[in-house]
Amino acid sequence: MPFLEFIAGSISGAVGLAVGHPLDTVKVRLQAQSVYKGIFHCVVKTYSHEGLHGFYKGMAFPVMTTGIVNSFVFGSYSNALDYLTQSQRSDRSQGKPASAAQVFAAGCFSGLVQVFICAPIDLVKVRLQGQATAKRYRGPIHCVAVILKEEGPRGLFRGGLALALRDVPCYGLYFLPYEVTRKALTETGKEPGTFAILMAGGLAGVVTWAFATPMDVVKARLQMSGAGGREYSGVLHCMRVSVREEGVRVFFKGLLLNSLRAFPVNAVTFLSYESLMRAFYPPVR
Repeated sequence: MPFLEFIAGSISGAVGLAVGHPLDTVKVRLQAQSVYKGIFHCVVKTYSHEGLHGFYKGMAFPVMTTGIVNSFVFGSYSNALDYLTQSQRSDRSQGKPASAAQVFAAGCFSGLVQVFICAPIDLVKVRLQGQATAKRYRGPIHCVAVILKEEGPRGLFRGGLALALRDVPCYGLYFLPYEVTRKALTETGKEPGTFAILMAGGLAGVVTWAFATPMDVVKARLQMSGAGGREYSGVLHCMRVSVREEGVRVFFKGLLLNSLRAFPVNAVTFLSYESLMRAFYPPVR
């Protein structure tokens, strides 16, 4: 039932957000602002000026909407994979898994679908996370209101192209290592255990963010450009200016943080989702 998938997506997404949001805040600030010398400097400066609360800025809006995003991601992936493998459904019932190409294509489709839902949510999150000392936005609703007033509805999709360029291929990569690793760690004919799901989810997150970080930097800079930051006319302009001023290494800002955050966040997210779906749809004995 879609409602049960929504509930599973809501809970698993909220758990993952709670685990990874503090590191995500540090990552966004490192990528979009040049005032920090590194991870430790950003952490110390954030804590000294804003306390622990500073690391959880922008979390409320994603938590409120994560059920929608996750249900679209997992739901569109499952349906796309079913569609792509419908001709071999009899083989799948005998244990033949979907091919790597089919898993990748279904993942890319889920990435494309969620971009339309996630773009405004991610924009508000980044704007709120990027607030250090200057408090331009009082909260997510006020942030949306200011963006609509200053830029119109189109402003809510600032950085949307960069988000699509990041998420469409990377969601293909996201589900591929998950499926491969989970299968490798599971005995034939048995359901994957907790360890298999945790390792598969964690590895999927690390692999995905290794490829996603360069475009993630561009996305963060484009999203902050409408909030008093450096103005960019588009993805290519942002890339050219960033390379000219900071070198190619600019595209790897936040890579270490993304990797450190990705393993526990995605391990917990996949485990929560799989556990909830098993509870909602217990296997027939």
